[in-house]
Amino acid sequence: MLIIKLTELKITDFIDTLASDVPAPGGGSASALAGAIGISLTRMVAALTIGKEKYAEHNQLMLETLTQADKLKEELVASIDRDTEAFNGVTAVFKMPKETDQEKALRKVAMQLALQEATIVPYQMMAHALQALEVTKGAVGKSNPNAASDLGVASLTLKAAVQGAWLNVLINLSGIQDEGFVNEYKKKGGEILAKALPLADEIYQQIVEEL
Repeated sequence: MLIIKLTELKITDFIDTLASDVPAPGGGSASALAGAIGISLTRMVAALTIGKEKYAEHNQLMLETLTQADKLKEELVASIDRDTEAFNGVTAVFKMPKETDQEKALRKVAMQLALQEATIVPYQMMAHALQALEVTKGAVGKSNPNAASDLGVASLTLKAAVQGAWLNVLINLSGIQDEGFVNEYKKKGGEILAKALPLADEIYQQIVEEL
């Protein structure tokens, strides 16, 4: 369990914690932060478009974008702490007693459950980042062009979030013995990856061509 929530730290304190010799937060929480930054940029662009007479035809779309972005931002911000909590759950198993056969068996079960949770959290992060990319794509060409570059940066940070979360899925799957679980999450994660990466590249390229 986290004593202090990472999301309650100042940016500089979070970065210093990330740079320290403490194993968590690590790449998973960093990926969640990247995703939260990405969808926040998309939300900002929507906010800069809403209510402007010049972009009135897209006002309703941007209002919907704002609502979707708020929900995804909340999920991705929460994942910053969720990922570190899941990792801490794995490390806690190493402190369990292992003197007797029963203790060893309980420890083994606990480790498998902890690794599964540590897989599910970044997988959900991937899913939310993909949704954020889809929301971002919908804003391209239909929002304030003065903030077009911000949508490009959103696509980059959301792509990093997906790829970073995928690495965390894979490293935790490597320790899981349930082949059904492993195959399921490799398949589902791979499907998200196959959608998200080309979508992020498409958004970025479209923005580059518009600038």
